[in-house]
Amino acid sequence: MTQKDFLSIKPEIAEAIEAGKPVVALESTILSHGMPFPQNVEFAHKVEEIVRAEGAIPATTAIIGGKLKVGLTSEELDIMCKAEGVGKVSRRDVAVYLATGKTGATTVATTMMIAEMAGIKIFATGGIGGVHRGAETTMDISADLQELANTRVAVVCAGAKSLLDLGLTLEYLETYGVPVLGLRTDEFPAFYCRTSGFKLDYRAETEEEIAKIVKTKWDLGLKGGFVVGNPIPEEYALDYDEMEKVIVKALELAKEQGIHGKDTTPFLLSHIKDMTEGVSFASNLQLAYNNAKAASKIAVALSKMN
Repeated sequence: MTQKDFLSIKPEIAEAIEAGKPVVALESTILSHGMPFPQNVEFAHKVEEIVRAEGAIPATTAIIGGKLKVGLTSEELDIMCKAEGVGKVSRRDVAVYLATGKTGATTVATTMMIAEMAGIKIFATGGIGGVHRGAETTMDISADLQELANTRVAVVCAGAKSLLDLGLTLEYLETYGVPVLGLRTDEFPAFYCRTSGFKLDYRAETEEEIAKIVKTKWDLGLKGGFVVGNPIPEEYALDYDEMEKVIVKALELAKEQGIHGKDTTPFLLSHIKDMTEGVSFASNLQLAYNNAKAASKIAVALSKMN
C-alpha cells in the first residue's frame, strides 16, 4: 500500500485542492478531548461556517476505519464528538491506529502531517503544543514542534497554550528554523491572553503579507512550517497574571496525581475551566473562531498567488 491508499479525502475538498482553491485544515482533538458533547458538535459546525464565510473550504481531519480522513461526514463528526473509544493521536501513534482500525482524534502534529499529504497548506487550531514547564528534567516536549520543523504547513493559532513554558517553546522553534509571525501583534500570544511578555521578531499587518512570506519560504524549497500567532480578541481575553495563578494551581494538581505525557494538556485544560468557572472555556471557543477566520483569509490570499 502507498500513502494515497490511506488518504480518504471528501470529494469537495479533493476538487478544491486540485483546482488550487483555498482549503483550511482543522484538527479533531479539540472535539474529542477538549470539549463536552454536544457543545463540540455546535463548535465544529460554527468553525466550518466561519471558514466558508471567508471563501475557503474546511477540512476536519481524523483517523477512522484505517483511513486518514480529510473532511468528515456528519456521521463521522458525531463519532469524533461523542468520543467513545476515540484516542488522541500524535505522529508516533498514526501507524498503530491505521493498522489496527482504531478511531483517533488528530493533534496539531498529526493534522499537519495529514494536511501536507493531502496538499493543504493552511491549518487553524486553538494553540500549539510546546515545551512543558519543567521540561529540563522531564523532557516533556510536544511533538507539534518537530512537526513544525519538518512539515510544510502554516499553523494559525493563539500562540502556545499558556500552561507551557513559552520562552523555551520559542527557543526550540528558533533552533529548528521555524518562523513565528505575529498577526497584528508584537508579542507571542499566550492562548487565553493577548500578551506573554515575549517579543516577536516579525509582525505582519495583513493576512496577505503572511501568505506572501509563507509562499516565499516554500518557493525556496525550504522544509518546515510556520507559527502564525493570532491573539484572542480583546473582549474575550483573560488577565495574564490571574491566569498564571490558576495554571500554577492546576500544574500542582497534575503533579500530585501523577499525570504526565499526552494526558497532561486535557487534564490541565479541564481543571483550568473548573477553576475559572467556565470563563476559560468560553475564551477557548472565541480564540478558535478567530483563528479559523484568519487562517481562511491567509488561505484565500495564498490561492490567489499560485
